[in-house]
Amino acid sequence: MSILINKNSNVVVQGITGSEGQFHSKQMIEYGTNIVAGVTPGKGGQKTLDDHVPVYNMVIEAVEKENANTSIIFVPPAFAADAIIEAALAGIKVIVCITEGVPVQDMTKAKQIVKKHNIHLVGPNCPGIITVDECKLGIMPGFICKKGNIGVISKSGTLTYEAIDQLVHAGLGQTTAIGIGGDPIIGTTMKDCLALFEEDVETEGVVIIGEIGGQMEIEAAKWAKENMTKPIVGFIAGQTAPPGRRMGHAGAIVSGGDDTAEAKMRILGECGINVAKSVADIGELMKKSNGKKIKGLKMSNRTFAIIKPDAVKNGNTGKVYDRIIQNNFKIISAKLLQMDMPKAEGFYAVHKERPFF
Repeated sequence: MSILINKNSNVVVQGITGSEGQFHSKQMIEYGTNIVAGVTPGKGGQKTLDDHVPVYNMVIEAVEKENANTSIIFVPPAFAADAIIEAALAGIKVIVCITEGVPVQDMTKAKQIVKKHNIHLVGPNCPGIITVDECKLGIMPGFICKKGNIGVISKSGTLTYEAIDQLVHAGLGQTTAIGIGGDPIIGTTMKDCLALFEEDVETEGVVIIGEIGGQMEIEAAKWAKENMTKPIVGFIAGQTAPPGRRMGHAGAIVSGGDDTAEAKMRILGECGINVAKSVADIGELMKKSNGKKIKGLKMSNRTFAIIKPDAVKNGNTGKVYDRIIQNNFKIISAKLLQMDMPKAEGFYAVHKERPFF
């Protein structure tokens, strides 16, 4: 399992014929990403990447002809917001925008459209997202990752890689790692990602990498205190940054109050998140935390139940529901998962040691 992308994602690359689009598309294909099309206005009808990937003028063509459902954007800042909007209106459900320097006014309009159409936008100004051994969208080095059960959320590209490396050295792999971007206006927030990881049955712990400036980390921590059942390790970059000076990202500036590193670390700790003082501590701290619930959790214990495919096939789902209720359990949610054989085998491998009744 994973969040947002997997091996079944059909990817269209907007800006595929540019130098960045060409280089990173090759890297993504080598990792196993299923790139079905590219889009460059005026170059429709061509083929690229050793004549394997068709190029279209518009995203809607890639959706209709190649069944694209996911987009990654490598276009100049002046055109990035329009590319996001085009993908959204074409029906793409997951959009990753790598571009740095997108004008704030343009992003304001793009985010409104993305939100209206219930689309997951990652970025802009981000390294992308990777679901380990399945799909890579962006500029992350895939070779540093290891398949496992820890989710990673980060504002910083390089600290994303460092967090992954620290987890691997601690013997912990990842489900999905996502760099959400550090601009003032981005699509998917830390809180959004936490909610997705909470619902993912394979993810058993989450690392969040924040930084000075803004309230995103605090909002995520307060949401986690009330809703997360999985342990979280947090790190805040910019602990030595002076007030009023921007550090790296456009959103990383301390104005006072709760947006300093010290204040964020304190609030994260108060919300039950295990705070690492150094990025080098992330792996070992998660190793100690993994399998434990968040300190101060207010939710009741949950039991995860799987209705096996043969029971569904034989029409016994209702009987299973009745038996669950008869044993004094309350059903708070249910999800039907459609899996191919490799994913089903992986799913059962994760849960084979857990009790069935």
